[in-house]
Amino acid sequence: MPRRPLTNAAWGFESNCFVCDPDNPHGLRIPFFHDDDAGVVTAEFRLGAGHSGAPHYVHGGVLLAILDEAMAWAAIALAGRFAVVQSTATTFDRPVRVDEVHAVEATVHERTDTAVTARARITDAAGHPCAEARARLVVMSSAVAGAAIGPVTGADLRYLRPPQESHP
Repeated sequence: MPRRPLTNAAWGFESNCFVCDPDNPHGLRIPFFHDDDAGVVTAEFRLGAGHSGAPHYVHGGVLLAILDEAMAWAAIALAGRFAVVQSTATTFDRPVRVDEVHAVEATVHERTDTAVTARARITDAAGHPCAEARARLVVMSSAVAGAAIGPVTGADLRYLRPPQESHP
């Protein structure tokens, strides 16, 4: 299974992402990968007590951030779009325990020029489902991307929402 690391530097912009940036001293520093053969985005993580809600469980908000990040990477790697979550629905099936290895996997179900529908799920080491999210992500326009990540140019323009045609 060829897995390629996913990094913001590949697109030429700096990041201080709370979930994935390896240099964010306050972040989770979770590395994400694109599995070309399976058509998924994956990551493994182990979070300590500093990320707990209940003393032995990872806080649900932290899990939502991980699910959100996985779906955003799926939009980029699988759908070829820079997109942000517009709406999401999440279910929690089993607690995510601190200091245990878990995995997140994200897929894309639909893609248009303006939106991506994605799904992500977190599983424990035995493969039991812990949390699952479904989301609709909106593809960034050039203006929104510019404000969020800086100017997008060259071949990377294909990741953005097509410009609106002007009508006379």
